[in-house]
Amino acid sequence: MPRQIFQLKVSLADVVPPVWRRVLVPGGYTLDRLHRVVQLAMGWQDCHLHSFDIDGVQYGEPDPDGELALRDELEVRLDAVSAKGGRFLYTYDFGDWWEHELTVEDAFGAEPDERYPACVDGERACPPEDVGGAFGYARFLSAISDPGHPEHEAMMAWVGRPFDPTAFDMDRATTLLRRLA
Repeated sequence: MPRQIFQLKVSLADVVPPVWRRVLVPGGYTLDRLHRVVQLAMGWQDCHLHSFDIDGVQYGEPDPDGELALRDELEVRLDAVSAKGGRFLYTYDFGDWWEHELTVEDAFGAEPDERYPACVDGERACPPEDVGGAFGYARFLSAISDPGHPEHEAMMAWVGRPFDPTAFDMDRATTLLRRLA
C-alpha cells in the first residue's frame, strides 16, 4: 500500500490579504517534522517557540521547567491526530502570536515518482520576523507602501532589505522542503 500523503492548506490567521501555502506532506510525519514543513513553506526563520493545538491538546517541544504543558511533538504522527477534513492550529512566536490554521484538504496515496514534502500553491510573502504579529504587520505594510508615511523610512531601515508583500516563490519553498526528506 502506498504511503498516505496529506494535502494541507496553511493559512496565517488575521492577516489581510491572506498569506497561505498548500503543502503535500507524508501522513507519517511526526509533528516536529510538520513544524519544520510549516516554517520552510511559510518562510519563517524558526527562531521562536511554537505549538500545535489539535482537538484541545497542545503539542510542541516539552518544557523542562514545566511552564508549558505540551505533549512531545516527536512522539505524535500527523495521521494519528488528523484526517481528511481535519482542522487544527499551529502557533509560532508566543510574543507576536502568529496563528496558522491548518486544514487537511485531502489524503491520498503517494505517487511513486513524486518526492515529498512539496509546496504546490500559495500566495503572498511571509511577514518579517518580530514585526509585531498581525496588527504590527498591517502597520508595517501601511508604512512601507507609502513614502509619505511618518514611519516609512524607519520601517524600511528596520526590515533592512527590499520587501514585496505579494512575492511568493513556490519552487524555492519546495526546494527547501525537499531537504527534509
